[in-house]
Amino acid sequence: MDVIRSALWKSLHSYQVYGANTNVGKTIISTAICNSLRRKFPDQKIWYLKPVSTGPLAEADDCHVGKFVSGINADCLFQFDEPVSPHIAAQQSSDNVPSDSELLQSIYSKLSQYADRAPGWALVETAGGVHSPGPSGTSQVDLYRPLRLPTILVGDSNLGGISSSISAFESLHVRGYDTNLILLFSNHKYKNHEYLVDYFSKRNVTVLSIPAPPEWQPDGGDFQRMSDYYDTLSESEPMEHALSLLKANHESRIENLESMASRASSVIWYPFSQHQSISTATITTIDSAYGDHFQTLNMSRERTRHPLLSPTFDGSASWWTQGLGHGNPELSLAAAYAAGRYGHVMFAGTVYEQALTLAETLLANMRNSRLSRVFYSDNGSTGIEVAVKMAFRASVVRNRWDATVKDLEVIGLKGSYHGDTIGAMDCSEPSVYNGKVGWYTGRGYWFEYPTVKMVNSTWIVEVPEALKPELGSGSQYRSVSEIFNLSGRQSEPLANRYRTYIQKIIKKLVKEDKRRFGALILEPVVLGAGGMIVVDPLFQKLLVEVVRESRDIFESGPLDTRADWTGLPVIFDEVFTGLYRLGRFSSASFIGVEPDISVHAKLLTGGVVPLCATLASESIFESFVSPDKSDALMHGHSYTAHAIGCTVAQASLTSMLAMERDRSWDDFKTQWQDSRGPEIWSVWSKEFIEKLSNDPAVAGVIGLGSVLAITLKDSAGSGYTSTISQDLQSRLTQGNGREWNIHSRVLGNVIYLMSSLTSTSQNIRVIEEFVDSALHSSV
Repeated sequence: MDVIRSALWKSLHSYQVYGANTNVGKTIISTAICNSLRRKFPDQKIWYLKPVSTGPLAEADDCHVGKFVSGINADCLFQFDEPVSPHIAAQQSSDNVPSDSELLQSIYSKLSQYADRAPGWALVETAGGVHSPGPSGTSQVDLYRPLRLPTILVGDSNLGGISSSISAFESLHVRGYDTNLILLFSNHKYKNHEYLVDYFSKRNVTVLSIPAPPEWQPDGGDFQRMSDYYDTLSESEPMEHALSLLKANHESRIENLESMASRASSVIWYPFSQHQSISTATITTIDSAYGDHFQTLNMSRERTRHPLLSPTFDGSASWWTQGLGHGNPELSLAAAYAAGRYGHVMFAGTVYEQALTLAETLLANMRNSRLSRVFYSDNGSTGIEVAVKMAFRASVVRNRWDATVKDLEVIGLKGSYHGDTIGAMDCSEPSVYNGKVGWYTGRGYWFEYPTVKMVNSTWIVEVPEALKPELGSGSQYRSVSEIFNLSGRQSEPLANRYRTYIQKIIKKLVKEDKRRFGALILEPVVLGAGGMIVVDPLFQKLLVEVVRESRDIFESGPLDTRADWTGLPVIFDEVFTGLYRLGRFSSASFIGVEPDISVHAKLLTGGVVPLCATLASESIFESFVSPDKSDALMHGHSYTAHAIGCTVAQASLTSMLAMERDRSWDDFKTQWQDSRGPEIWSVWSKEFIEKLSNDPAVAGVIGLGSVLAITLKDSAGSGYTSTISQDLQSRLTQGNGREWNIHSRVLGNVIYLMSSLTSTSQNIRVIEEFVDSALHSSV
């Protein structure tokens, strides 16, 4: 699998040496550190590693270190003859040039070899400055980030070095590196050290200066002078301080990691967790995350020489939020920029560039002619509350009901769930999420519906037993695209049955039961928390159409010719399903209807910070326009449209739209091509999903966009309280002998996995193999 674990061993003190610029003395300081380590720890191994070197072999940095430090192991992985930047030297080389992943794997392999022979120390010295390119052209600060080695920064003691040193530190810091120490040469003319000590003392970073090396002289005595310099330096107070600091930081990092689970179990109250089943052993300690993976503490083996951290595939996409890879530098920089430019600025009667640009981007790319306004809130649940407030007010105004009406309800689907705040809870039927909450009332009617899944290599629309007398037994289809070919399916007998069934229920609810409704609310295509249920898109389409055609049932006021909704305002909860989670910018496009209100969060900021946008039509907006202040949408948060969230969201959407424009997902789409309907695709392979569908333990499987959901057969019954999927979840967590494992979440008898939008087909195929083997192995 193309994934690198963070490099951390208990017995190996490993550090990466970065330079604030070229020619700041990285190799001299690395040599000095190695020489001092050899003297201070004579019984330990000392290694020096130069991943990439350019220039004549005789002048290579590893040769310099080996010349002046006796007994050291000095290695270089890739040597290029031209004394230029590595990316230029690589272009001019006839040798094989390593890819980023090959270079990282080579470094990790070397460090693993060192750890096997430890206890000891290893220094990994980079080339040039922090942002100098590697052989592929990737900036080193991004190239080496997956290893997340603690950093020694060699500061610049020359004129202008204060700026370059601080800039280098910030480039490392914003990408999640831990810079333990800054070393630089003394320079009494510029006194950079004095300024940097004061500057970094406020940031809890130690800055030490050491004497500059002797200048070159044409008398041939340079070797002896440098040897004397290193020997003297090895016994100096700054070097003693530096080594003590590095040793203490290494030990405290490990001690902190190893104690976190125990400390957490006594002070943290976890969400959606029964604490009787939580212990120190069940808590996953995450040191960092990068790409598709957490780097988690490995507690399963004797770890003196084994890696302390293991890559763990983030199989829930961190509760459906992660889309562009953990540690994405573009999103990190966007957040830092907004924090630096604005911090937080209030958003009542004000505007700033990023909030406006984001609103315009969302409206333009929804391709929904109804939507014209954007309301910001802090997360999906509150965004739903906003949407319901909007819809209910529009219904009250249209029907000229008393503004204080208290009996309005929603129409929705069984198994849907829209969030954990009071109003959002009331939009869902009774369930394990709200059943024991004292304020829950359940304000609505929730339709049963047919579902979509693959069973025994066949895509089916399955009708619940209770609906079979009216809808029949369902249908089989040759492909998932055929199921989403809604224009073609309109002529099916099933379509007429759906329409008749929906009309009958609606008429009974309003005319006979005298219930009053203010909104239709749907999760388009997939019900997330309800169990990753794919609803027959034809049923959802016809439900919206019937509601909109039923003005005579729902509306009591005069027709407003300016309005763009009839029957009920339609809310689409795209918090989970929107923004390419299912392969399209808006999941509304799958069912071919335009909602009046649309709610978006989760992937909106690429998994960096919370933010939600509720989009509404102009007529919904106009329901709140009045001379009376109390008629306004009285909803907001102190952090409404916070600058960091809006800036990151704009960067996230820009990246996603570029990926679609650049056809980045074509490798996945090709295998799903089908002429029987619209483009429906998944990162999960067609072959893999078909194989799962034939497994005797599997009741059904779906793959759509980045979502894979496997429903397991459970003789004790299905639903959220089922425990049947926990064994499979455990096997994925244990890793079954692999150097990586999978973190997953379960929803009763459903186990689901979710990739990011940047996952590679190679990695997905490896994960598929693991899931398949775990399904057939025992704990």
